[in-house]
Amino acid sequence: MSIPTVEAAINELMDWSWAAVEDLLAKRGLLGGGLVVEDYTGLLSWLEGAARYTVVHSTAVAVLFVNSSPVDAIAFHRDLLGSDDPKSFFTLPPRT
Repeated sequence: MSIPTVEAAINELMDWSWAAVEDLLAKRGLLGGGLVVEDYTGLLSWLEGAARYTVVHSTAVAVLFVNSSPVDAIAFHRDLLGSDDPKSFFTLPPRT
């Protein structure tokens, strides 16, 4: 069994929920012309308790997923990389 590449992980996550990601980007005014899954080049992922947080980013935007659901999108900036708490850059939905 091989370990998936970052590219494969990004493609799988984005493919599952591309319509929701596209809607989220449009709502935030971040949807640019010709944006495709292949534009996303980076992935940060970590566990907090039972929740998996994943940030998928391109050079222009970053999308935060909680488990496998996209919850927020922001314009990408380098401060996000290496941050102690990357999710602090995003707006999280209220806990239910």
